[in-house]
Amino acid sequence: MELVISALGQLLTFENFVFINVGTFIGIIFGAIPGMSGNLGITVFLPFTFSMGTVPALLMLCGIFFGSNFGGSISAILINTPGTNGACATLLDGYPLAKKGHPLKALDMALIASTFGGLVSALCLLFFSPQISKVAMSFGAPEYFALALFGLSIIASVSGKSIMKGLISGSVGMLVATVGIDSVSGMTRFTFGNIKMYNGIKMIAVLLGVYAVAQLIARINGTEAGGQASRLDMKGMKSDRVSFKEVKSLLPTMGKSSIIGSVIGAIPGTGSAIAAYISYNEAKRRAKPDEHFGEGELKGIAAPESANNGATASCLIPLLTLGIPGDAVAATLMGAFTMHGLVVGPKLFVSSGSVIYAMMIGCVIAQLFMYLQGRYLMPVFVKITHIPQDLLTALLMVVCCAGAFAIANSPFEVYVMLVFGVVAYVMNKFGFPPVPIVLGMVLGPIAESNLRNSLTLSKGSWMIFVQRPICLMFIVLTVVLIFLLKRSAKKNGI
Repeated sequence: MELVISALGQLLTFENFVFINVGTFIGIIFGAIPGMSGNLGITVFLPFTFSMGTVPALLMLCGIFFGSNFGGSISAILINTPGTNGACATLLDGYPLAKKGHPLKALDMALIASTFGGLVSALCLLFFSPQISKVAMSFGAPEYFALALFGLSIIASVSGKSIMKGLISGSVGMLVATVGIDSVSGMTRFTFGNIKMYNGIKMIAVLLGVYAVAQLIARINGTEAGGQASRLDMKGMKSDRVSFKEVKSLLPTMGKSSIIGSVIGAIPGTGSAIAAYISYNEAKRRAKPDEHFGEGELKGIAAPESANNGATASCLIPLLTLGIPGDAVAATLMGAFTMHGLVVGPKLFVSSGSVIYAMMIGCVIAQLFMYLQGRYLMPVFVKITHIPQDLLTALLMVVCCAGAFAIANSPFEVYVMLVFGVVAYVMNKFGFPPVPIVLGMVLGPIAESNLRNSLTLSKGSWMIFVQRPICLMFIVLTVVLIFLLKRSAKKNGI
């Protein structure tokens, strides 16, 4: 109880509420613009949280994450182009409903469902994370190595059409993470005599390059999908909203979809898009004879939006409790935690309990602010889809360069960002996914250091990894996951 009171004391400030709203607004904008994403928004604005307090910085970044998931539905409904991956299923019924003359009703339904799913997800994060962390307190170096190994195996599940290309991307990330002074031996590795590389390659600069610059180059070259999507003519459209009776009838669908999203979100390597499609298919499977999915059915909007927002806060559960980022956004947020002196993992709730509780309670409040913003600023958000892409690209490049320079007040980080932007763009052109690069860079050092520490504890014996129950469990899970992925890849001809 004392911990909760301390957390509320850190949370309930005017500054925190302002930054929650700022982050949510930024997130909605990034989510509503096709080709952008919440992860891109977090990456771009992460350097600007250097001088902020820990709680307001984390709340702002989480607000960007939550807002972007709702924002993705705006372009999905209005221009038939999902702003985020999680909104891919929303357009199946959202755009047809908008074409029937009810765009605001479709947006209103997306907002209500997003808020509902987000609240369920945030409550799961608040109530379940501390319990999981108690179990994780027994982790030592062998358990952390096995856990990192399991996390690295997730690379196969986010590799797209080619698992081999995903593994190569992950290896690139792990190689980049080895640059600098080795923390164990004190030797320099892959610095090529450049003193600026002694401290390693900054992860934030890599993130800016991989996610922001690579996308901007693709947009400049006109290689991004969705650029030719048709836009609705807003003239003559009705300004009706979803009625209370309709919301009441959709509560079972939103409840089930939110739970599906929360469960899937807590599983590393999944994501909001998977949750959205599973929930949409479940709602369609149980459709009544008078419900016509694909033709503007409200359930077809409520189900995927509840699910993709249900997967938001819950994806932070493995990050906070085990130190394993469940997806690319969690990996980016992991950088934010590290930047503010927080070590994610089993001991986080002991070492920084009040800060984490303040953030988790703030995640619940952020959902309410998202609803209020969406409710009253919907006409403004609609205009976001009409921003000239050339102007937007130029402004974002300036912000990225400023953010990279702010990392260490050095142009070297800007060069790093640009180099990795070009590298990521070329890799994307040849089908190499960018997400494994981030996972490899985050989890590689964890696996390496804990492997060496474990072998030191066991005096060189590898039996230490099978003699400890938790460690053995993660090794078995890793083997099972690799076997299932290999069988699935063989079945699909990948």
